[in-house]
Amino acid sequence: MTKTIEQILQQDQFTKDDIVRLLQSKDEDEKALFVKSSEVKLMHVGKNVHFRGLVEFSNICKKDCLYCGIRASNSAVNRYDIADEEILKAAKFAHENKYGSLVLQSGERSDQKFIDRIENLLKEIKKISNNELGITISIGEQTKETYQKWFDAGAHRYLLRIESSNKELYNKIHPNNEEHSHETRLECLKSLQEIGYQTGTGVMIGIPFQTYDDLANDLIFMQNFDIDMVGMGPFIEHDQTPMYQYKDQLMSLKDRFRLTLKMIAVLRIMMKDINIASATALQAIDPLGREKALRIGANIIMPNITPTSERANYLLYQNKPCIDEGADDCTNCMEARINMADGVIGYGEWGDSKHYKNRQIKQKRP
Repeated sequence: MTKTIEQILQQDQFTKDDIVRLLQSKDEDEKALFVKSSEVKLMHVGKNVHFRGLVEFSNICKKDCLYCGIRASNSAVNRYDIADEEILKAAKFAHENKYGSLVLQSGERSDQKFIDRIENLLKEIKKISNNELGITISIGEQTKETYQKWFDAGAHRYLLRIESSNKELYNKIHPNNEEHSHETRLECLKSLQEIGYQTGTGVMIGIPFQTYDDLANDLIFMQNFDIDMVGMGPFIEHDQTPMYQYKDQLMSLKDRFRLTLKMIAVLRIMMKDINIASATALQAIDPLGREKALRIGANIIMPNITPTSERANYLLYQNKPCIDEGADDCTNCMEARINMADGVIGYGEWGDSKHYKNRQIKQKRP
């Protein structure tokens, strides 16, 4: 006999089929899912929403991912690399405005000059904030030695999106060469965990060739990998990428939006104490997208504090919101959004993943 959505939601564990059913839910079933995920969020991570001041400091990238607007082959992009002084100024802004944490994000590079630069920046950020700013970095695949160097310099969270746990699908959305290897991505995630980072990953939702089974497996992958934090959002096509040719085969933006909310909700129920970000891409589809995600499971929001002059050049996808707002505008906007979502801003708090803390305790037990 087929289980009802209510019966599935009462279970402690979900099968892949259960997850697919939840992701396909509509109307009253979808509402029941969101009620449950909201309850789980309140019970396990509470109302607190934590800021991560996002600095997208460079769009120079050696990778050529087929879906990304800043891919190496896109000659139409105005490449930039923000000066260290500007990055430190943004870090100071985050600290003075009690953000608690900073995210340094850029295109992927692994030359020695870049590696050393990041190490020095991390040390400087720690110094100017009296060690009070938490630091997340998201700079792609690196050697374990580099990850260790950055960890020792002060970074303690790392976001590396798997994009898809299905190797075949991953290969379809990346060039077929050694620079774009699914195995390398997995090895990097393992290295990050072994070093002691709060380890984050994520997937794109609604990409060409993706199935509900793929998405269910993505959530199971995150659970099995014991991930600490997740940033996932709807796929939004960019017209200067090879994937744009499949735009007519995609589900509607509205459906991608709803599916992303359901992915966040199901993951919150499956992994009750992790950090889940409310992705900026949600707002690109629905003006209230980020608030909706906060209501049903997300607990992290990332105001963009990149200097306004360069924001329009960090376009991984099109119609990205907030590219013409200053850091102050973005902060005020985020505060309003969190209040609308009935959340409480965790000013000055690192907002570390409770899952990470619990995982560390388990590992120390004999």
